Amino acid sequence: MSKNIQAIRGMNDCLPSQTPVWQKVESVLRKVVASYGYSEIRMPIVESTELFKRSIGEVTDIVEKEMYTFDDRNGDSLTLRPEGTASCVRAGNQHGLIYNQIQRLWYMGPMFRHERPQKGRYRQFHQFGVETFGLNGPDIDAEVIAMTARFWREFGIADKVTLELNSLGSSEDRAAHREALVAFLQANTDKLDDDCLRRMETNPLRVLDSKNPEVQAMLAGAPRLPDYLSEESEQHFSQLCERLDVLGIQYRVNERLVRGLDYYNRTVFEWVTDCLGSQGTVCAGGRYDGLVAELGGKGSPAVGFAMGLERLVLILETLGLTEDIRGAVDAYVIVQGDSALLKAPVIVEQIRNALPDCRIQLNCGGGNFKKQFKKADQSGAELAIIIGDDEVQNNQVTLKYLRTQQEQTTISIDSVTAELENALQR
Repeated sequence: MSKNIQAIRGMNDCLPSQTPVWQKVESVLRKVVASYGYSEIRMPIVESTELFKRSIGEVTDIVEKEMYTFDDRNGDSLTLRPEGTASCVRAGNQHGLIYNQIQRLWYMGPMFRHERPQKGRYRQFHQFGVETFGLNGPDIDAEVIAMTARFWREFGIADKVTLELNSLGSSEDRAAHREALVAFLQANTDKLDDDCLRRMETNPLRVLDSKNPEVQAMLAGAPRLPDYLSEESEQHFSQLCERLDVLGIQYRVNERLVRGLDYYNRTVFEWVTDCLGSQGTVCAGGRYDGLVAELGGKGSPAVGFAMGLERLVLILETLGLTEDIRGAVDAYVIVQGDSALLKAPVIVEQIRNALPDCRIQLNCGGGNFKKQFKKADQSGAELAIIIGDDEVQNNQVTLKYLRTQQEQTTISIDSVTAELENALQR
């Protein structure tokens, strides 16, 4: 017997019992982003490797350790996209969407990183992202943060997530801070681990993001980035905070928040939770004003965010917020008798014509009443529509409620649409 082929480690199937939750999450995200007037963009999952090296930074964990990179038959180096921002900027540059224009875009789809699979983190994972171009002020920063806050309210988890906020300043601000930070780190090399020693030479700001407790303790005396912000950067950040205060969005300023990608400047933010243990970041983003030019376009200010859908689904499941999400079927049609076998599909199609949003599954493959009722229960349907030869002869159907104690009722075929609509709304 041939050996069963298994899914690749860290790349998971989403089974029919799980997809209703995913569909609900995706529909809420689409609804909210549409309410802000954003447009969808769809990018390929395979890009030139150079795109991610130039955008994310060659000396990052993603580029050095995690990307799925391969040579195609022409010898070109290609990579499965590890994140969406670089692809979105590439598409915007290529198709003339960014220069001298304002764009509010969103996307959703699979990303790929060769990480150690763990709870809420996979090698193929799914992200929802928003990217805006052409707006330089703190008002658009506030808008994208307000949008994320609305997501949490829609999902019922607003009290389970916390917003952390910081400003990285301009490239000039960071250069001045970098010089002071490197001098401090060089004076404390005995307290740095190997990863931090490497980062000190390549991207010292990321040493501040170390998860090593001993390094974090040493960094208590490090030069503070806020002390090196220009007046313009300070004003941008204070005006952002002022807008969030007016909107009633609570936040915590975290001076150590730097983000793991090289392209960020000024505003950076993360929404974190303690519902998932160590995997606490649910959504993260910020401003990346230099990336459009870095990838060959004419410069444009930009700000955006991305969230991992696996983690969002996991939070909802952990908090028990997925139990009432409807399954794939609203009503299951049970058929018994020769006349009913011919008439039932006609009745079901008429119901579908009248109620296009109603999800009806017609029993196929025969079976007695007991077996069909078992199928109806397994389908997750709210009610069963029974069509037998007697019902056909009397131009009727019988409704049996599967999840409540309501009494079974027999009604005329002409009134089944209205009764079914009312039953599913109760």
